[in-house]
Amino acid sequence: MIAPIRAMPIEPPTWREALRTAEPTPDLSTGSARTAAAALGDAAFVRRSHELNLAGMQQLTAGFGRLGLAWIPSSGNFVSVAIPRASGQSRAGAVFEGLLRQGVIVRPVGGYGMPDHLRVTVGLPQENERFLAALATALR
Repeated sequence: MIAPIRAMPIEPPTWREALRTAEPTPDLSTGSARTAAAALGDAAFVRRSHELNLAGMQQLTAGFGRLGLAWIPSSGNFVSVAIPRASGQSRAGAVFEGLLRQGVIVRPVGGYGMPDHLRVTVGLPQENERFLAALATALR
């Protein structure tokens, strides 16, 4: 641990800022790591998970389309949706807060240079539907 501390004064300021604002990744227990490895070894489970994710992504992006929203295409288990500005001002923060008040948690990505986007994790069909309904309300 001493080496990283010793190196900090000579890091470029952009690295220092990125490290300062980065959130720590949660540690996995040995049991969690073994469970994950076993799940990845189960081809049927991986296939079902992939299919569920594809269906969930399709559900979310269709909902974004119905709401007139743009999104960044994704092959992962999350998608970034663009929140339209109002009077030239970003509304992503206000929509994020509106979703929180409805018990829906998404991730603002302004810290990644995307102040008008929210990152949404693909969920189960009923979770995606709840999110889309809450998003429609938060956008009003």
